[in-house]
Amino acid sequence: MTEPGAKPTLRDVAQKAGVHPGTASRALNPETASKVNAATAKRVMRAAKALGYRPNPIARSLRTSRSHTIGMLIPDFTNSMFPPMVRGVDRVLSERDYTLLLADTDNNAEREERLYGALRDRQVDGLVIGTALRHHPLLTRIIADEIPFVLVNRLTDDHPTLAVVGDEVSGIRQTVAHLVGLGHRRIAYLSGPLTTTTGAGRLSAYKHALAAHDIGVAPELITECAAWTEVEGAKGLRRLLDGNEAGAFTAVMAGNDMIALGCYGVFRERGIVCPDDLSLVGFNDMPFIDHFAPPLTTVRIPNGDIGVEAANLLLDAIGSGSVTPKVVTLPVRFIVRGSTGPA
Repeated sequence: MTEPGAKPTLRDVAQKAGVHPGTASRALNPETASKVNAATAKRVMRAAKALGYRPNPIARSLRTSRSHTIGMLIPDFTNSMFPPMVRGVDRVLSERDYTLLLADTDNNAEREERLYGALRDRQVDGLVIGTALRHHPLLTRIIADEIPFVLVNRLTDDHPTLAVVGDEVSGIRQTVAHLVGLGHRRIAYLSGPLTTTTGAGRLSAYKHALAAHDIGVAPELITECAAWTEVEGAKGLRRLLDGNEAGAFTAVMAGNDMIALGCYGVFRERGIVCPDDLSLVGFNDMPFIDHFAPPLTTVRIPNGDIGVEAANLLLDAIGSGSVTPKVVTLPVRFIVRGSTGPA
């Protein structure tokens, strides 16, 4: 029996549950619990809870050669699309007794290198990466280091990988169809950085969607924003307005909601009434955008579900010891609010 004040051991749990210590160990490990009879597993869990037993992560790491930690690299934690994704990842990891180590790269390549080195030194079992660029040398290095990883929200042109994304092409198609249905034919586009697949892919989908409605692409109505931010969105809309005659376009599609948010500031400074003068559509459906004036029409990306799916894919790959490249595309939803109206 455990001495008074001493921490309970696995052997104490096994004795209380009336099972062999090996059985108790399997029952308490989320990766092997399914191999134990359900009634026995419940009995072991009750015994562990009653004794206040917690597995020793260091001892477990020595037995399994795993740290039971996962690193997650995101480009900007102030972007509200990422917290639901992080929560989705963390929920799955917690259920399977893994710990999440979160790192914000601030869209800085040198900082990302340092953070990756720190996560590698902590011997993470895998990575969830939301920072991928179309050409991203760090991913080549991670592959060489043989650390399993899954991409979220973005893809890369350089390597076939595990990835989970929203159906952005569908989102753009629905946006263009909505605007065309309102009578808009001159639809401007504020693209995100074309160094990312989200920037390049959404722009390509915009061009194809216009063509599907027999609308020609007008290069003067397209501008690239240097970052997915409110500040760059404002700069981009100013360039569009200054480079075109008044009334040259009646609607603006923004590469994401942060870029769209920058447009609201320009509307105020230039006396533009939305949607009477210009309709506006975003992408992502960030929290609180339904409180904008007017509320923003946008495409809802299932960010929490992306996180859940990514964590499951990664843990399955770690458990099997092999990574089979696969891209999982989750459906999106078009949300109509007050920022769009007739041309």
